[in-house]
Amino acid sequence: MTVEKHIRVRGSSNISWKDAIVQTISEASKTINYISEVKVIDQTASIQDGKISEYFAEIELTFYIDHSNM
Repeated sequence: MTVEKHIRVRGSSNISWKDAIVQTISEASKTINYISEVKVIDQTASIQDGKISEYFAEIELTFYIDHSNM
């Protein structure tokens, strides 16, 4: 039987929304094992002086529950 868990996380980047997504997945994978899917929930940005200064991505990560440590 396969059991999955879903969590929402939010990350940021000064470069782009794509980079915010990639960096958020990279950071999450340092403490979450078996990430299998990503769903982009929302993309927002901060504006300063008429330009985007920071990109934000809210994503939902899916990962498998590890039963081998139970």
